[in-house]
Amino acid sequence: MAVGIVLVSHSPQLAAGLTLLAGQMAGPDVHIEPAGGDQSGGLGTSDTLVRAAIERADQGDGVLLLCDLGSAILTVRDVLDGNGNGHVRLVDAPFVEGAVAAAVVASSGAPLDEVARAAEEARDARKL
Repeated sequence: MAVGIVLVSHSPQLAAGLTLLAGQMAGPDVHIEPAGGDQSGGLGTSDTLVRAAIERADQGDGVLLLCDLGSAILTVRDVLDGNGNGHVRLVDAPFVEGAVAAAVVASSGAPLDEVARAAEEARDARKL
């Protein structure tokens, strides 16, 4: 099993594309789920879509959530309100780099803390 990952974006296409990219980097053992857009497929975020993605991603080793923009974070915080067990965790990480780093580390079977740390440390990745 591996830590699951949920990618929360205002755009269904962005969430789906990043899910594809991170999944190709990590391989088939990491469950990466998109939660993009509102329930009608438009721009926005949906607590219903986030909850469903968490359920699909959860394989028992924890679930890491990454968000694209501010109100997506508010939606996730609302979903996680009262969930203090640490099994599902929101991280402060860059969306693309954090998702790829988390997926690759999760593919090694690393625990939730290490996967979260990899996502957060992706902030320091230099491109030039």
